[in-house]
Amino acid sequence: MDVHEAVTTRRAVRGFTGRPVPKGSLERVMSAAAWAPSGSNIQPWHAYVVTGGPLAEIKKRAGERLAAGDPWDEPEYEMYPPELTSPYRERRSAFGEQRYGALGIPREDLEARQRAASANWDCFGAPAALFCYIDRTMGPAQWSDVGMYLQTVMLLLRAEGLHSCPQMAWAKFRRSVAEVLSPPDELLLFCGMSIGFADAAEDPGRTGRAPLEETVTFVGD
Repeated sequence: MDVHEAVTTRRAVRGFTGRPVPKGSLERVMSAAAWAPSGSNIQPWHAYVVTGGPLAEIKKRAGERLAAGDPWDEPEYEMYPPELTSPYRERRSAFGEQRYGALGIPREDLEARQRAASANWDCFGAPAALFCYIDRTMGPAQWSDVGMYLQTVMLLLRAEGLHSCPQMAWAKFRRSVAEVLSPPDELLLFCGMSIGFADAAEDPGRTGRAPLEETVTFVGD
């Protein structure tokens, strides 16, 4: 698979088969992803790749909290600006319409939307997950580095025939993750990432992208 195919076939998969992910694939991906760029090569990411019993325990703890109606953990970073302006507001709304429309859930059925969202904390059935942390002392530029690292991971997963779904949703249950992984106190959970083989029966199609002229300006001859 060349890099163009990896980029154009990568998508946030929200339905995985239970087929185990080969450990060798995960090791190859994480070894190569270490070459992702970062300012002054400080490599500010801290990744935990979790499978088997530990991942099952994280899912169990998150599921128990959902069932009990426990509140989400206090946010440690702002996922979105409080007031999204145009065109970002419309893009986010269009995503929601496509996502829940594919599931046959109307906008007004908030309970059904919440049930669908709860699948985040089962990793959408994926048998492997990555939890990405960043040191609390890092600034916006280092968060950008972490984004480039995660994109590198996702593209390398495609080269292994795997799919993924990055999930900031796991930051809402960061305490449940920490109970199993025991990360150092100085680390902050940015996101999780579900990893596995896509379930074709759960494919709602790719989310569209803005026209090139809305996001790119070419300058020159």
